[in-house]
Amino acid sequence: MISVVLILTFVLAACTPKPDLSKEVTIKIWHQWDGKYLDAITQAFTDYTTAHPNVKFDLSKPEDVANALNVAIPAGEGPDIIGWANDKIGEQALKGNIVALNDYGITESFLKKTYEPAAVNGVMWKDKIWALPESQEGIALVYNKDLVTSEYLPTDPLNFDDLLAKATKFKADKGAVLVCNQAFGANDAYHMSPIYFGFGVPSYIDEEGVAHLNSPEAIKAAEWLAKFKDVSLTENSYDICFAALKEGKIGMWWTGPWAVAGIEEAGINYGILPFGRPFVGIKTLMMTKNAVDRENQDIVIDVIKYFTGEEASKKIALVNKTIPANTDALKDAEVQKLAAVVGFGTALNLGVLMSPSPYSSAQWDPVGKASQAIWQGAATPADAMAAAQKAADDAISQMK
Repeated sequence: MISVVLILTFVLAACTPKPDLSKEVTIKIWHQWDGKYLDAITQAFTDYTTAHPNVKFDLSKPEDVANALNVAIPAGEGPDIIGWANDKIGEQALKGNIVALNDYGITESFLKKTYEPAAVNGVMWKDKIWALPESQEGIALVYNKDLVTSEYLPTDPLNFDDLLAKATKFKADKGAVLVCNQAFGANDAYHMSPIYFGFGVPSYIDEEGVAHLNSPEAIKAAEWLAKFKDVSLTENSYDICFAALKEGKIGMWWTGPWAVAGIEEAGINYGILPFGRPFVGIKTLMMTKNAVDRENQDIVIDVIKYFTGEEASKKIALVNKTIPANTDALKDAEVQKLAAVVGFGTALNLGVLMSPSPYSSAQWDPVGKASQAIWQGAATPADAMAAAQKAADDAISQMK
């Protein structure tokens, strides 16, 4: 009699077909990777081609990925793989641009034994798996140890009054700004998230499509933001913050793991301090409908399993200082020694997971515009958040 274990083995093998790596194929990948961050990722795909010479890759970064996909995929001219954040999953799934991976040998059991819990939750929507997770990310305070002594370091990551007091003292003592954040003065809800969530906002928009933007907690966060303007730079952006950190004009940069490679290259003696509750985003690889139409699905599944596997994840983490979603890579001794992994990992533990729900697309512009209006003095905190709530509610009602 054939054992149950043997039967299960046959079933699993049948559900996970081995890709035909003998045919020549070019896998098209549309992504959001940039700068030095992209170098290590490109090398990972080059390594795959070295092992499988018939598989080549075409990596490109369209300026407006969402609109480009909506045109290209129905025409059969889209990518096979999309490298994107998990908050895009629901929207892309509803449009039919991506396919659920459950039908192609990826099981929930595999997901849970391979990746971190937050990453697993971040790629599942409507009880289906829509992507494999590459890395986890969120922002924290990266500070210059040579400039910011212990008296200016907040000890409670949720005490915003203390951070404001320390920023005020730092400016008085040093004539410099303590914290730079590219969201200050910009339409940028992502980099603003530690503030709103840190004040107790549970999420901008929840899984059911309910916005929480004019709550007492959100208004308190907005009021704090209006006060913090007085101890900030006149202008803030990624490049401005980075240059100011290098030049000693600021003590801290509220940013993410992607900035660490450049900070290290600049020779800055840095530390990482969690503060607030950041949005925890999951960088993912999604398989498109075009990959299936081209019969590339088996190769694509092999590629995304390789890219999010232990070996590739570890190599990328050691270069880019990212936090692997792959559990074995994250627990690797070399990876655990990285200051970025330890520091940002602590910040992620305080964070709010970015939802894969399609309602996520309704949060960015309302929160970003409200925060910008508050910073520029164009609206009071209460009025700005009321406007954000209305804008989000209107967008959500159209989706429903």
